[in-house]
Amino acid sequence: MIRKIIVYIFAFVSICLILPVLLVKDKPTEDVVKLDGEVAGTKEVKNSIANNPTIKLLHLSTGEVEEIDLEIYLYGVVSAEMPATYHEEALKTQAIVARTYTMYKIKNEPKHDNADICDTSTCCQAYITKEERLAKWKEEEREANWNRIIEAVDSTKGKVITYNGEVINAFFHANSGGKTEIASNVWGGKDYPYLQVVSTEGETEYTQYSSTVILSKEELLEKLKENHPDIQIDFNNENAIEILEYTEGERVKTVRFGNIEISGVEARQTFGLKSANFDLVFGENIIFNVRGYGHGVGLSQTGANSMAKENKNYEEIIKHFYSGVEIQNI
Repeated sequence: MIRKIIVYIFAFVSICLILPVLLVKDKPTEDVVKLDGEVAGTKEVKNSIANNPTIKLLHLSTGEVEEIDLEIYLYGVVSAEMPATYHEEALKTQAIVARTYTMYKIKNEPKHDNADICDTSTCCQAYITKEERLAKWKEEEREANWNRIIEAVDSTKGKVITYNGEVINAFFHANSGGKTEIASNVWGGKDYPYLQVVSTEGETEYTQYSSTVILSKEELLEKLKENHPDIQIDFNNENAIEILEYTEGERVKTVRFGNIEISGVEARQTFGLKSANFDLVFGENIIFNVRGYGHGVGLSQTGANSMAKENKNYEEIIKHFYSGVEIQNI
């Protein structure tokens, strides 16, 4: 009798221990997550996906669309857009600005039907593959330069610039020539509260961004006739060519050539100037003395480098060039 009781107790205990295991055998654990109704992996896998988004990058020269990890894409952008020899804080600044610019374009201004962004600075922002970038550097500089790029991107991973909690349109350019510009003076339309005119100290040391364009009177007239076939200029009148108005950023806003008036931006495009920050000398020839390189809106890359060399960190640099912003993690 006692033996039967012991057997019954043993059987009962065994059932109590085994039954829960059988019931949960095929049930996902708490760490398993689902994407689109399917088991995708653990929470760590989901977080990895969230923290490493991919983008669709259009290569304009071939028409190919490549799906690429955002941070790896930024290696190519930073190495294409800023010299690797710039101060590490300037490189970090460029990484955050490029990431912000990318996220803004994807969310607000998609330019390509089948891609998020393209690889050309005249349309979106420049991009170069690691192999292409290394080939352009001297062999003895390649490893150190590439490591600087990786460090700039990796150390700022996920950081973007926001205004009132929204990712900003983070314009940038090479050299402002002394002051940045507001967007409406370049592209018309609306202005952004975070894109104000600010001074950029230390840019005069970058003499490669000062340039001169000299045109004969015939060359000048020929270029203007492409868009203004009815133009007439009395070259004997010393006031026939003159700057009429400047922008808040001290660029040319309006300039007169004979019987027409055009914007400084149009003059830049017409005559192949590096910037709308120029002055004119009207004599035997027409001489454009140009300061800076680029549209002048947002971050000045040389200005960022100058600030970094004065021990300013990337947050101080960003908040100088973009007014009232914060740096947040996506």
